[in-house]
Amino acid sequence: MMLRRQDKVGIVCCSNGLSDSARPAVMPLENALKELGLKPVFSRYLYAGSSVFDRTGRQRAGELMEFYRNPGIRAVFDISGGDLANEVLTNLDFQVIREHLKPFFGYSNLTVIVNAVFQQTGRKSYLYQVRNLVMDHSEEQKKNFKDSLLGNGNGLFQFRTRLIRGTSMEGMVVGGNIRCLLKLAGTPFWPDMQDKILFLESRGGEVPQMVTYLNQLKQIGVFEQVNGILLGTFTAMEAGGCLPRMEELVKNTAGPGIPIAKTEEIGHGTDSKCLIIGKKYRFGV
Repeated sequence: MMLRRQDKVGIVCCSNGLSDSARPAVMPLENALKELGLKPVFSRYLYAGSSVFDRTGRQRAGELMEFYRNPGIRAVFDISGGDLANEVLTNLDFQVIREHLKPFFGYSNLTVIVNAVFQQTGRKSYLYQVRNLVMDHSEEQKKNFKDSLLGNGNGLFQFRTRLIRGTSMEGMVVGGNIRCLLKLAGTPFWPDMQDKILFLESRGGEVPQMVTYLNQLKQIGVFEQVNGILLGTFTAMEAGGCLPRMEELVKNTAGPGIPIAKTEEIGHGTDSKCLIIGKKYRFGV
């Protein structure tokens, strides 16, 4: 059990602020969280204003840090995406984050914060979009959320995998959206890849983009360090029937020795489960 009824949870946008057209969608999320027994507290900088640059990285980071410092806030959920999350990184106080044990949830562009928190503090973070509670798989999402975060279940964190190459892999998981993860390359926030399982997924991008990203990972030595690669969903590629498939691209780029697994249950789909960054997993026999 991570949360209890009547707990306050922070709702932030550390990446692109929401557009005004998104306002009607926020109320159902607020209601869903209240129905689950939680008390959502919203960032002052949830919306973009006249442009995404109206809310500075310092302001967005400041709201996140206020939620970490507030002892009444028990978890933080980021509901944004886009491009701007890495703008907040240099304004975060990782010592404060380390001292205040509360989970941070975000996906897509929030890959940069989820991995930076783990790298800088050793704290686990959660690759998950809480807006799934009010999307087209809402009933299943609400059940898994309630059972796993407010009860003793594990449905939100359980997902099926299949081995594409090799018989098993084991290690702490890092990674997330492939494009966004690479924003951390060369920075102090880049996760230590040694003996890790690298998770990769993507909403956009087709074969040329994936080849570029995979070769960057290869050129900075990632495939020589990790114990395996776990692939999530690649929405645009899979919807378009792109060939070669991502599995083949990874096989060709990563080299022959590295184990590779695939899950259809983590990514940008509204039915996505939650992957814990910094948790040790074992896949296969």
